[in-house]
Amino acid sequence: MRIVQIIDSLEPGGAERMALNYANALAKEINFSGLIATRKEGILKKQIDSKVPYLFLEKKKSVDLKAVLRLRKYVTKNKIDVIHAHSSSFFIAVLVKLTLPKIKIIWHDHYGISDDLTARKNLGLKFGSLFFKGIISVNSALKKWAESYLFCSDIIYFPNFINDASNIQEELILNGIEGKRIICVANLRPQKNHKLLIEAAEIIIAKHPEWTFHLFGKDFEDDYSEDIKVQIKNKEFSQNIFFYGTTDNVASALKQSDIALLTSLSEGLPLAVLEYGLYKLPVVSTNVGEISKVITSEKEGIVIESNNKNALTHAIENLIWNENDREDLGLALYNRIKSNYSETAIIKEYLSWLNSLSNFAS
Repeated sequence: MRIVQIIDSLEPGGAERMALNYANALAKEINFSGLIATRKEGILKKQIDSKVPYLFLEKKKSVDLKAVLRLRKYVTKNKIDVIHAHSSSFFIAVLVKLTLPKIKIIWHDHYGISDDLTARKNLGLKFGSLFFKGIISVNSALKKWAESYLFCSDIIYFPNFINDASNIQEELILNGIEGKRIICVANLRPQKNHKLLIEAAEIIIAKHPEWTFHLFGKDFEDDYSEDIKVQIKNKEFSQNIFFYGTTDNVASALKQSDIALLTSLSEGLPLAVLEYGLYKLPVVSTNVGEISKVITSEKEGIVIESNNKNALTHAIENLIWNENDREDLGLALYNRIKSNYSETAIIKEYLSWLNSLSNFAS
């Protein structure tokens, strides 16, 4: 089987990292596994496996004929069977299929605001789904939405997966005191609800001034990110909160951290929580998206109601006081992640599903 992953950019984000993960993982399992970025490159490019042929299309507009022709040339030259299109990249995949009808398109839905899908309408996607061989949804809510809204009969739920491989050698040096660091990995978007985190941080730091908060994620330099920065700057504890932006070595930051947070209002299946578990960190997360399927009991992490400052503050403080609990929670989540969200398990299911699709060979 010969498969290429297509993604809009290689900036750090859930969909982008999953496109990379699939490409790297499949390179060990099939005859050909490629990766294409359509519109923009990014720091994830450094993590592409040497066995993965990569192409940047330099797409400039929604319908870019030159980019379509570059993709078509790549597909024909490498005898691609399947285009695995992530998020909005389905559109250029459909344009290529119109000229190469034997190509199979798998669309991967990473939509992050999945707690309320009633208003999600996309006529372009609905039309494009006529050309999809199958759809992968990253949570059950998205699967149900696709079943009711799109024109594709083969729809499956696959959770995100992680691997601990890294081509990056340079280590980060975090601020703060060793053993007293709290981390959050989340791009600066409204649904990530950094406001809640900062409000809780104010209370925690007042009681435990030796503890520090470390925020990683892309800064879109918009009104939301500006509000967050101003909110931090105007607080007396601003010297206890550090924002690092994006990094190509989040693993290094996680290794230096002691408690991990996710305060989102909405999620799919966040890779951040899987990574927290991989590095045996105790997690406090809001109960959104597929979180409750990852953290299934109080022995694996602390799950609180969304936007509940008191619950978040109480959970963090309990972990600060109880180092043994931190170790136990981190180890339990690690074991669950390794058993259920490993690269090996998901890729095996993925390839089996592709082979089982009706008339796949046609």
